[in-house]
Amino acid sequence: MPDSRDRRPPPSPASRSAGKRHYRAPRAAVGDVAYLEVVTVNDTGAFLDWGHPRDLLLPYGEQRFRPSVGKRVLVIIYEDQQGRPVASQKLERFIADEASGLQAGEAVSLVIAETTDLGVKAVVNHRFWGLLYRDDANRPLRRGQRLTGYVKRLRDDGRLDLSLLPPGEARLDVVGERVLKALRESGGYLPLGDKSEAAEIKARLGVSKNAFKQAIGRLYKHQRILLEPGGIRLAPASGEASVER
Repeated sequence: MPDSRDRRPPPSPASRSAGKRHYRAPRAAVGDVAYLEVVTVNDTGAFLDWGHPRDLLLPYGEQRFRPSVGKRVLVIIYEDQQGRPVASQKLERFIADEASGLQAGEAVSLVIAETTDLGVKAVVNHRFWGLLYRDDANRPLRRGQRLTGYVKRLRDDGRLDLSLLPPGEARLDVVGERVLKALRESGGYLPLGDKSEAAEIKARLGVSKNAFKQAIGRLYKHQRILLEPGGIRLAPASGEASVER
């Protein structure tokens, strides 16, 4: 019996032929959470481009809304009772609220899901829910975005608080490199310092004021920057300072 994935309507402006499509989407596998493009919609459901020759079925019963061709949907890929890979938008049936096997400071893979009143909700290692509080979401994030994060805290209730910065010394190194990059891009000087407002630092560098102060203290100690009354400047000895002062 033909597979339902092969029962598609004739090609139309709203439906692209798989034979003419270049498979440029990242390959996803069973068990993955992925943000996939809808390429066909018919009586069976929606079909998603997951980087394989045969498109992935998102049945109507697994949809949270009726997606249209060209839109992307956040789904988890699982096997149906016949062992065929299918997709579901109902992530809450597959993703656990309580995490296990993780500890604070551990690097994890994140897939951004949605914005909440507290911050940004993400899927951790394709298995657990986690939360990036607004203060820890130090750059713009979009639904379906994949990135590396870190377990900031495993709460008493088993839920995960997340960070985009690594813990300890590595965190200071990341923030320090961000400060140096911003200095280079601005001609060697930034009008930011200990007395700058936290919102100003966050807007310019995407980090908290505390992380910024620790990082510039470390850079100053290593003679990478100069501290001035109105801001910070690349140190000439670092070989990175602007020619113009």
